[in-house]
Amino acid sequence: MTLRFLALFTTLVAGLLRAEVMPPPGASPRVLYGLERLRAARPSDAPRVLFSGSTLPIAPEGFSITTGPDGVFTITAADDTGRLYACLELAERIRHNETSPSSPLPLNLTDAPTMVLRGTCIGMQKTYYLPGRKVYEYPYTPEEFPFFYDKAYWTEYLDHLADLRLNTLYLWNGHPFASLVRLPDYPEAVEVSPEVFARNVEMFRWLTAECDRRGIWLVQQFYSILISKPLAEKHGLESQLHAWNDLAADYTRKSIAAFVREFPHVGLMPCLGEALQEQSAQTRWMTEVILPGVKDGMKAAGLTEEPPVVLRTHATDATLVMPEALKVYRNLYTEAKFNGESLTTWEPRGVRQQLHLTMSRVGSTHIANVHILANLEPFRYGATDFIQKSVLAMRDRLGARGLHLYPLFYWDWPVSPDLTATPLKQWERDWIWFEAWARYAWNPDRDAVGEHAYWTARLADHYGPTAAALILTAYNASGECAPRLLRRYGITEGNRQTLALGMTLDALVRPEKYREFSELWESQSPPGERLKDFAEREWKKLPHEGETPVSINAEVLAFSAQAVAAIDAAAPLVTKNAEEFARLRNDVHAIRAMSENYVAKTEAAMAVLRYNHSRDLADMEAAERSLAASLEAFRTLTALTKHTYKAANSMQTAQRRIPVPGGKNGQAANYHWTQLLPIYEQELADFRAQVAALKNPAAAGGRSHAPLTPAKWKLLTPGLSTYTVQVGNTAFPDSPATFTAVAPELEALQGIGLPRADTRPPVVFECSEPVRVLIGYFNATGPEWRKPPTLETDATAAERGGAEPFLVDAVKFDALPSVTVHAFDYPAGRHTLEVRDTGAYLILGVVKP
Repeated sequence: MTLRFLALFTTLVAGLLRAEVMPPPGASPRVLYGLERLRAARPSDAPRVLFSGSTLPIAPEGFSITTGPDGVFTITAADDTGRLYACLELAERIRHNETSPSSPLPLNLTDAPTMVLRGTCIGMQKTYYLPGRKVYEYPYTPEEFPFFYDKAYWTEYLDHLADLRLNTLYLWNGHPFASLVRLPDYPEAVEVSPEVFARNVEMFRWLTAECDRRGIWLVQQFYSILISKPLAEKHGLESQLHAWNDLAADYTRKSIAAFVREFPHVGLMPCLGEALQEQSAQTRWMTEVILPGVKDGMKAAGLTEEPPVVLRTHATDATLVMPEALKVYRNLYTEAKFNGESLTTWEPRGVRQQLHLTMSRVGSTHIANVHILANLEPFRYGATDFIQKSVLAMRDRLGARGLHLYPLFYWDWPVSPDLTATPLKQWERDWIWFEAWARYAWNPDRDAVGEHAYWTARLADHYGPTAAALILTAYNASGECAPRLLRRYGITEGNRQTLALGMTLDALVRPEKYREFSELWESQSPPGERLKDFAEREWKKLPHEGETPVSINAEVLAFSAQAVAAIDAAAPLVTKNAEEFARLRNDVHAIRAMSENYVAKTEAAMAVLRYNHSRDLADMEAAERSLAASLEAFRTLTALTKHTYKAANSMQTAQRRIPVPGGKNGQAANYHWTQLLPIYEQELADFRAQVAALKNPAAAGGRSHAPLTPAKWKLLTPGLSTYTVQVGNTAFPDSPATFTAVAPELEALQGIGLPRADTRPPVVFECSEPVRVLIGYFNATGPEWRKPPTLETDATAAERGGAEPFLVDAVKFDALPSVTVHAFDYPAGRHTLEVRDTGAYLILGVVKP
């Protein structure tokens, strides 16, 4: 800071005692913003403040505030962001001193952040698909994103981020470039009208400046390979490409270059999947398209320093990408999910921990991403203890130096899911969620006693002093339930499961049918036993290891009971924000009912699994009683949410699979407890009938395994032929392996004989009616075997169905692994069969849906 600036600022000090404060010439926008906030907070007898030009060993964005004998506050900072944060800190203490005069202003305070990057994200995405489009495809328009054009909204939200000392804001979208830049070579690519395009550019520039004024770095995320819909249609391409395409590469590189030229202070965050599948193509896309595009934009904008680029490690092997990317570009960051797409543990381990550690050691800053909270939504979450431990884990277990935070109801930003006369803003409803993560990203090394006092005081501001400690207890206790439930019983830590809507008994007893995601318990959970493991060890009288269903159920019941007792005790003591407290209290009771539902249903599952060993009907009768108890708990949960929530999850599409698909025929489905209640009522009725049949087999009748009905279709690929699916036949023209067992449903179907070798021609067929193609995947790992589509890494995996097995272990061979069948639906017409990934697979027939 110059001596002239200091002299001018010293003359400013007297102005703090007057109505007007004139900032000194030459002050940066961040310092001016800090002065604005300080001036707005000062009382009529505001203290004198000046900036020091001396340098202290303060970390970037850090500051020191000291008070002299004359009462003058002196601010020393590492940079302009530190000066901004010092002003905000002093403004907050001045406000607090006005309301609590006994609270002293700082005499000697030094502070600096632990995490280098601390930020939230906003999804420029919707809960539904736009007509004719796929997931992530949302142009920036006033119809879809009215908040984007609302400067008053942005001012309020960005002020909130600055108050929390968050320095990054991420905007997520599949392909934003067609809404923000024009390309002379691809004029057809723009997806919005000229008027909307002009508004988008103006808003993006304004938003960038307003972010920068508050010390916030704006980052635009995008996926690969996604291209604009009009561009795809003109050139006969899909808008989401699974393999390298030269035209898409040229278009994307030029789009990125134009973006960097137009918005040189905005960061980029590429996701090399989900559409683009092959690892070598992803690495090439990063090094030959994305990063060269950034360099082209730098040259056009006259930039000499490389803009930061954040590589998202989702849907790619970043350990293979980063070494090659660093040869091309140096100013790279990396980002990886903390607990997948949920919050399950502060002790991540296994392959995900190793990924984080590897990224933290490649020489760039690594960011931990608290991603979509599929097991927390839609309820409020304020377990400050859990959050603090999680941030400590990010730093100490994972090597992260940044936090990337999702809101609790991501797909419907900025409104909350509560049914209220006026929609609630998410950052206001979930203030404690955002504040806790921000507080610990700044400094997680805070003692428990002090933190209890801090959060009690914050809750006292919201609800009154005598209720605050009880509410904090309720937040912390209720916040332990969903993480434990999902990590022991869930199918996935990913976005395809909604924990609050429960699970079917079948998914608990036979999770393999639902493509259970092993990283959930191998990486995102402490060591322990799944239901099947527990039941088998119990039957064999073996010792148990780590968390068990029994221990988890006891803990969840204890925590949820503690939360209910605390929130009910707080009720008569609340003196402020009574309506919001009532919503919070209802959430705590809903979490209790959800916990009781899971405990009872998992007890039913354990009884069924025990019956599989014992064949004792008493086990099935016990399962029936527990299943009935779980239904009663779900009825309670439904009653608590019927008039308080519009949805249990924020993404209401077919990507949601557990407990049942969340979309049907392009429309939202099964997103509310009232829609699931009849399903669980029928489940109990069916189970009772099953128990009755076991008691009286003669009255039950037999179950038919009739073959599936073949459809009318025609194979158009020259050189390929069909075969009959039956024991003794071969499936591969270049392998002698023969069928030794075939599920009755598949008997006599006509499969398509593909080479087992790597070179396979495209399968082209036509059908005059809708058909279902049965694809067989070998139950084996390794590059020689094709893997079924996985929604954890490919959001479009379920667009033709097939995300879950159709028939498990349906085919066996004499010399090959067993085969599980997935079913993919095609409408009438001519098609090229798309079976993603590489390696051997089977086509076992084409049948009627």
